[in-house]
Amino acid sequence: MGSGPNLVILHGLYGSSDNWLTIGKHLSESYTVYLLNLRNHGDSPNADVHTFEAMSEDVAGFFEEQEMDKATVLGHSMGGKVAMHFAADYPDKVSCLIVADIAPKDYTELDRTKSNFHMHQTILELLDEIDLSRVQTRKEIDQYLATKLDAVELRQFLLKNIKRTKEGKFMWRLNVPALKKYLPQIISEVNADWFEDRKPILGYPVTFIRGLKSKYITDEDIPAIKEIYPDARIIDIPDAGHWLHAEQPKLFLQAVLSCIQAG
Repeated sequence: MGSGPNLVILHGLYGSSDNWLTIGKHLSESYTVYLLNLRNHGDSPNADVHTFEAMSEDVAGFFEEQEMDKATVLGHSMGGKVAMHFAADYPDKVSCLIVADIAPKDYTELDRTKSNFHMHQTILELLDEIDLSRVQTRKEIDQYLATKLDAVELRQFLLKNIKRTKEGKFMWRLNVPALKKYLPQIISEVNADWFEDRKPILGYPVTFIRGLKSKYITDEDIPAIKEIYPDARIIDIPDAGHWLHAEQPKLFLQAVLSCIQAG
């Protein structure tokens, strides 16, 4: 969408390009915006492998197809890890790196009371267990998800991944088996250890945008971020959790624009 300097946006786990249409339309007033569906998500092809290395190579392939020399790369959550991986492997392709609410760390334990891995494992098991061939309505799917997922917003987000086949049956747009298989890597990889031979990274401007109601980037994470990216900016979005771009779109847009313009 739009015209101007290139801006590539990478969504998070269970997300798709559709989640970023509103943000993309606003940014397209000044930039050429590309909303990508990562492998095993949205309308992109399914693949047996779901590693950050593979997704980084997918992005590199997209740059090549589009004959794109450089772009600002914005990634949220899992997409933020893909963006960090891609930028480290292809620094000459990145004019600015913007990472939304994810840190270069192992998220196997998000906090002391609840395992982040267990939460995603529960989600993927639910998606895998439900027999969509026997389901008639989205409400039935929501009721099934509600047996183990209390958060209405989370269930609504997951239900965006439902589509109908030509035969009128429901199916997931996600490659659930592949995501289940690679969940440990999704949660743990692209951490501080992965950057050991690459840091410090100074070749492109870097900004981390975090929601202050989210636990994904804490104050304790900032020293580790600064070890890898000494010049990184940290921008806080008040009254926003992990889906900060949906919860505070105006503030998020302001933050993104300030990052690009500063870079």
